[in-house]
Amino acid sequence: MLTFRALYFLLSLFILVSCSKNNIEKSVIKEKSLELQVLEVYNIGKDALEGGDVLYAAKKFNEAEILFPQSDWAPKSALMAAYSYYVQDYYGDSIAELERFIRVYPYHKDIPYAHYLMGMCYFEQIVDEKKDLQSIKNAKIKFDYVLKEYTNTEYALDAEFKISLINDILASKEMYIGRYYFEKKKWISAINRFRTVVDDYDTTIYTAEALHRLVEVHYTIGLIDEAEKYAKLLGYNYGSSEWYQNTYSLFDKNYKIRKKSRFKEIKKKNKKTLKKFRTLFE
Repeated sequence: MLTFRALYFLLSLFILVSCSKNNIEKSVIKEKSLELQVLEVYNIGKDALEGGDVLYAAKKFNEAEILFPQSDWAPKSALMAAYSYYVQDYYGDSIAELERFIRVYPYHKDIPYAHYLMGMCYFEQIVDEKKDLQSIKNAKIKFDYVLKEYTNTEYALDAEFKISLINDILASKEMYIGRYYFEKKKWISAINRFRTVVDDYDTTIYTAEALHRLVEVHYTIGLIDEAEKYAKLLGYNYGSSEWYQNTYSLFDKNYKIRKKSRFKEIKKKNKKTLKKFRTLFE
């Protein structure tokens, strides 16, 4: 037969279990209620974004994240806030949101996209490569990171393309300065700029011109052996280019004259052939 103490213990245990169960149920209900509120706010932000009110959209996405930080909607809301700022060209605000996203949600599945979007924010700020290099450098660093760390993602291919564009921009700047130094007869400075293009940006559209300029500079200052070295390199890699023809004309002053006279010979020969052809029908 149960003693009074045992009955008291069982009754207390029953009350404790019931209370715990009620608390759990209340907690679940509260979480579901919060999640519904988050979803509602998120959808308001989404509608605002689609309607063009991107600043209000960013505000609502931030509100959704704060409302229930433990939910799956929180990181998605944070990323959408960053995207909203990006759409409106508020690149500084977008970068700040993305940096926070990467810091708060380092293992989220959309981390590759966050890095890529940050690169795009820097890329879109490139205005004049001759005056401001910081945005270009930041974009290149971020796209390089995406290409290295997330090679198999859908963002890597576009990151690689953007890097090639950035390299063209950087090479263009080096060529611009190099040409300026050449005109001012600052030979060493010009050589250094053209060498940078050949060494660091050899896959860009400016490599052939840079090699020609190196030939031109060395030929001008009397370093014929060095000029010939770069001429051979240019001929081997870009033998059919206009820049190789320009280089060839440096070493052979009669090149253009011979080329023109040869054209005249061909034209004259064609006239004779045409005249002979016409006589067959006379």
